[in-house]
This record gives sequence, structure tokens and C-alpha cells, in this order.
Amino acid sequence: MGRALKLAVVAVLGLAMGTAGVADGAASPGGHWVTTWTAMPQLTEPGNLPPAPYTQENLVLADSTVRQTLRVSVGGQRFRLRLSNAFGGAPLPVTRVTVALPGGGKAGVSAIQPETVRPVTFFGRPSAVVPVGAQVVSDPLDLTLAAGTVLTVTLYLADGQASTAVTSHPGSRTTSYLARGNQADAADLTGATPVDHWYFLSGLEVWAKPATATLALVGDSLTDGRGSTTNQNNRWPDQLFDRLQADRRTAGVAFANQAAGGNRVLNDGLGPNVLARLDRDVLAQSGVKWLILFEGVNDIGTADATQEAQKRIADELIAAYDQIVARAHAQDIRVYGATITPFGGSFYDDAQGCREAARQTVNDWIRTSGAFDAVIDFDRALRDPADPRRMLATFDVGDHLHLNPTGYKALADAVPARLLHR
Repeated sequence: MGRALKLAVVAVLGLAMGTAGVADGAASPGGHWVTTWTAMPQLTEPGNLPPAPYTQENLVLADSTVRQTLRVSVGGQRFRLRLSNAFGGAPLPVTRVTVALPGGGKAGVSAIQPETVRPVTFFGRPSAVVPVGAQVVSDPLDLTLAAGTVLTVTLYLADGQASTAVTSHPGSRTTSYLARGNQADAADLTGATPVDHWYFLSGLEVWAKPATATLALVGDSLTDGRGSTTNQNNRWPDQLFDRLQADRRTAGVAFANQAAGGNRVLNDGLGPNVLARLDRDVLAQSGVKWLILFEGVNDIGTADATQEAQKRIADELIAAYDQIVARAHAQDIRVYGATITPFGGSFYDDAQGCREAARQTVNDWIRTSGAFDAVIDFDRALRDPADPRRMLATFDVGDHLHLNPTGYKALADAVPARLLHR
């Protein structure tokens, strides 16, 4: 791309760095902060820690650059980042942060468009230390991005984090890059190591019009996108966002995907249980108006395959759903319950059908209890009419539980747009 064309791209996107030195962004009247991208924070498993030499004994990412891409949902003219140390075993000292447009505008690439690099500050300073268990919000960045734009965020840690307890989102389905030294401003990273994880990034917020609001999604691997295509952003929430953008009545719906593979409603697993994380992942997020709750299959699938155990798990799931609805309603958030999808033939299936019976019990309650503001019938969208215990083969990634991109499109298409009208 020639220099003139590059400059034209920047002009169209309106990338203009201001000198915002305060974190609340209140200088722009007639709007509010809205969450437009999230990655649910998790304690990083040993196998998902940065590879050597980036992980040493009680030290991670010393003198290292981490370059990551994310796709915003709703756009705007002012943004701010959230960095999380929710599960860190030591304070997280971040030396420098930059944002830029990625090479070719693509997700999962290490190159950036150099002329679009902008520094990120924290109370006017280029660095920040995130205490154990905390998060930090950056100063607002005057940066105009269209809806659906991919953004590159680069972090440099001079000292690293003095612990191997690290906050990340392992199921990014997006390639990030690690490199030695301070390469926060580099057009491309020298000696980069690719990893399909996000580290430390937990959210991006946009200053938006009063009518703009966020849809939070609480789920497990089916919402986190296992079976989707790496770097293609074709999870079902991505495909729902694309669909809603075509209608002016829903073009102002921002997305906060707060899902993690293996997550459960009742008990900790890969990440805290939903009852424990609801405050952080939904109620404390900016601008949330709606919540889709699509979780429970891992609770059923990990409980013993006996009638007694499965009756107990079904009863406990129903009580937990009721708690989630009550807590969300207290914050004026509408809650939509999604039915649990078929898993016949998967590793969760059992010959006696005890887990299938629990799934049916829970789904019947979701459909008929009236507890939810509306019901989204994902079970009906996926099931094989000839064998309702199983999903249609055209949707199956191969393990009879997770979906391919076609299956994720079926979920996206099953969400009525009217539920997201203001």
C-alpha cells in the first residue's frame, strides 16, 4: 500500500489521538460508556502459560512484548481499555501500551499499520501497576473506529509479572504474538512467537449515544466458540452481531462475550462458576441492557450419570437460573434464557439417558416457567428431528457437542432481533 493510500485510510477512520488525561471521559456530553468487547478473565492453566523463555520460575513475560488483536462490536469516537489482574499472583506492572490498526485490517496478524500507532495512558502516565485481584481502566483515547473494526493492542512489560498465576483468556480463537524487548511501536515483531490466547486484556469500552446498549452473553465453550475458525470471528455472537448490523433498529447493540470453555453455573471449573462471576462479568459491565444465559451443559455432563445425581443437578440449575434472573432484574437488565442444546453421542451422553432426562427437565423449565423475559430455543434450532437427542450432522464439529461455523450460524439466526430493540 502506498503512503498516500495509507494516509487516506487513516483519514477515513479518523484516527486522531487526543490528550485525555482523565479516565471518566465525561467531557463528551450526551453519551455513556458502553462495553463493546470483552474476554472473560481466567486463571491461566499451566499448559496455556506463555512458552519458554517467556515463562520462568515465578516470572512471566519479563522484558517482553505481547501483541493482540480484538474485534470491536459497536464503534465510536472515544475508547478506553480494561486490563485485568483478577487471578494474578503478584502485581502486574505494565510499562507501555499502544493501539493501532492491524496489517490489512485482519485479526490475528503481528503486523500493524505504523502510521496508526497511538499510545495508551493511565491517568496521563504511560505505565500502570495493576494490583492483585484488580483491574485498571485506561484514559479515554480519541480514536474513531467503525463497528466491527479489528484493533491491535500491544503491551510491553519491562519487569514481567513475578508469578506464574496469570490472568488470561485461553480460548481466544485469535492468534496473539510474544516477542522479546520493547516492540510496542514496531511495524512488525522481530522473533515473534504465536499463541492462540489473550493475556491481561479484559474489555474495551466506547463512549456512545444514549440509545446504545450492551448485550452480555454468559456461556461456556459453545459461546466461547470452540469449533469456530481461528482468526475469522465466526462464533455465534460474532455472526449475530453481523446480522444485527444490517438493521438500523439493532445496529446500536454492543456485545460482551463473557463465555469460557468448560465453565459451569454451579461449581468452579475453567473459570469461576456463573453465580460467582455474575457481578464482575455482567452487573459491573458498562451499559448492559440485556443478558443471554446459555449455560448448564457442563454441570449436567460432569455430574454422575445416575437418576439421583441428575435430578439434583437439574433442581440446582433451575434454582441458580432463578437467582441470576433476580440479580440481573435488580439492575434493570432483561434476561433471555437459552435452552441447552443436544449432546447425544458425545462424551457427556450416557446409556441410561439420565443426563438427557436432566437436560429435558431444565429445558422444560426454561420454556414454561415464565422466569425469563423471553426464551431463545437453541435446542430446537440444532436438534435432528429424526433423533432429537442429537444435533443435525451438518452442525456438528465432530464430537456431537460442539458446533462448526454453520452450526453457530444456526444459533445466531435463532435469536429474534426484536428482543434487542430499544
